[in-house]
Amino acid sequence: MMKYFHFILLFFAIFPFPSFSADKVNLIVFHAGSLTVPFEAAKKEFERLHPEIDVRLEPSGSVQAIRKVIDLKKPCDVVASADYSLIPKLMFPKFSNHVYAFARNELVLCYTNSSKYSNEINENNWYEILKKSNVKWGFSNPNLDPCGYRTLMALSLADFYYKKPIFESLLSNSNLSLAREQDGILITVPNSLKTNHHIFIRPKAVALLGLLESGTIDYAFEYKSVALQHKLKFVELPPEINLSSIKFKDFYSKVYVKLANGKLIKGKPIVYGITTVLGAPHPKEAKLWEDFIISGKGAEILRRNYQEPMYPPILIKK
Repeated sequence: MMKYFHFILLFFAIFPFPSFSADKVNLIVFHAGSLTVPFEAAKKEFERLHPEIDVRLEPSGSVQAIRKVIDLKKPCDVVASADYSLIPKLMFPKFSNHVYAFARNELVLCYTNSSKYSNEINENNWYEILKKSNVKWGFSNPNLDPCGYRTLMALSLADFYYKKPIFESLLSNSNLSLAREQDGILITVPNSLKTNHHIFIRPKAVALLGLLESGTIDYAFEYKSVALQHKLKFVELPPEINLSSIKFKDFYSKVYVKLANGKLIKGKPIVYGITTVLGAPHPKEAKLWEDFIISGKGAEILRRNYQEPMYPPILIKK
């Protein structure tokens, strides 16, 4: 009997019981796809500091992330959006009462060594390259992802900057409509997008990366942080159209995008926002995560992963 007991002790010394996450708090974070790399890095450090918490990251387009909370009523503790203004616009006052603006970014046009005309493309001719009949390019769905409606903004701002009808020439076969009004440009996005076979649209911008790396498409509009994280080549667009600069905020505001849900989005510099959801399943742990992301340590993790932090962050309340 004693021998059998020693065997059992030896067995569990070699093969210990697994640690089940049922003993932990499962913290649910819906976030912009472009935050995937820095948030995965933040998750490792956060869970080291708080071993009782298991952070469940769920990336998607930012509009889609918010819709999962306000329309589908999915359980969620924290939302992080690539456009901070979506949180007050869509979540105040029922689902959120504050947002921290905590990071910046800019639009770039990504490509690889296999992309057609990769040896020729530059800041001055990128739109001419995209117009070529044998070139395929993509952007994310504006109704689901800020990178998508920001791409449309950049293309219409390019009309002003280059003094050429770039938006119309690149998207002439789509069902997107552009109206020139007295105070700027209004782009209307239908519920079901239609384009020609040269243009690929995906729910979130990072979903285009596989198409780009496989050679299915030649170019994709992405955030600069994503391009650097994935070691992609990219064309840096002028600050007048890449939505990166506070200096050009008045210029950006010439463009409006009306989404299929009727919401009107004004052109502005790219700023990310984070909030704890009102009625979150785990409010205490949600605040710990939010506080960690906006802290100096969080800013360091963002910077290390090519995401420009705003530190200290800016708090906007309802």
